[in-house]
Amino acid sequence: MPLKTPRAILFDLDGTLADTAPDLAEAVNQLRAERGLEPTPYEHLRPVASAGARGLIGAAFGVKPDDAGYEDLRVRFLNNYEAKLVVKSKLFDGIPDLLKQLEARGLAWGIVTNKASRFTDPLVPQIGLGHAGCVVSGDTTPHTKPHPAPLYEAASRLQLAAHECWYVGDDLRDIQAGRAAGMQTIAAAWGYCGHVAPASWEADALLHDPLQLLDLIKP
Repeated sequence: MPLKTPRAILFDLDGTLADTAPDLAEAVNQLRAERGLEPTPYEHLRPVASAGARGLIGAAFGVKPDDAGYEDLRVRFLNNYEAKLVVKSKLFDGIPDLLKQLEARGLAWGIVTNKASRFTDPLVPQIGLGHAGCVVSGDTTPHTKPHPAPLYEAASRLQLAAHECWYVGDDLRDIQAGRAAGMQTIAAAWGYCGHVAPASWEADALLHDPLQLLDLIKP
C-alpha cells in the first residue's frame, strides 16, 4: 500500500539522524577503565546504542536495571557521557542533504528521542540540528517511546494531527510508538537496530539510506 504524503517527518535522534554511538561507547568504556577492565569491543556496543544506559551497561557489564550496582553505573555513565557529549558524534551521511530537501519541499521536520533533555538540549545544536521544527526529549512528557505520547507532543508542536506525520527510527520501539500514534512508520536500517532484524518490525517502509526517504514522498 503506498504511503500517504506527509506534512511533516519526525525522526529519532541516536542511530537515525546522528551517529552518537562512538561517544556513548567511550563513556561506558571509561567506566570499565576505572575498574581496571579492558574496553568492550565497539562492535558489541554499537547495536545497543539506541537503548542508552540500559543497553550499553548491559553489554559492557552484564548488569540489568534491577540488579545491584546498576544505578551507580548508570549515574557514572551519564556523567561521563555529558562531559564528552560531541567528540566523535556526527550526522549520518545523507542526513544534511535530506533535511535540506525536505525543507525545500515545504515539509516540516522534528526530533523525538528518548534521550533526556539534559543531553538533547546541548547536543542538537552542536551536531547541526538546531533548525529542527521541534525537539521532544525523553523527559518532555510523562512517557517515553514506545508510548505514543512523545509523538503526539511533537505533532502538536508542529500544529499538525499525528496522522499527518511520518516517524523514522532505528529501533523497534520507534516503530511501535509511531504505529500507536497513528503515524506511518519508516525503519532506518542504516542505524543501530538492536538485535532484532528491522525487516520484522512491520514498519510501513524499510530504508537503507537516508536519501531513499525522498523517493517515498510524492511531489
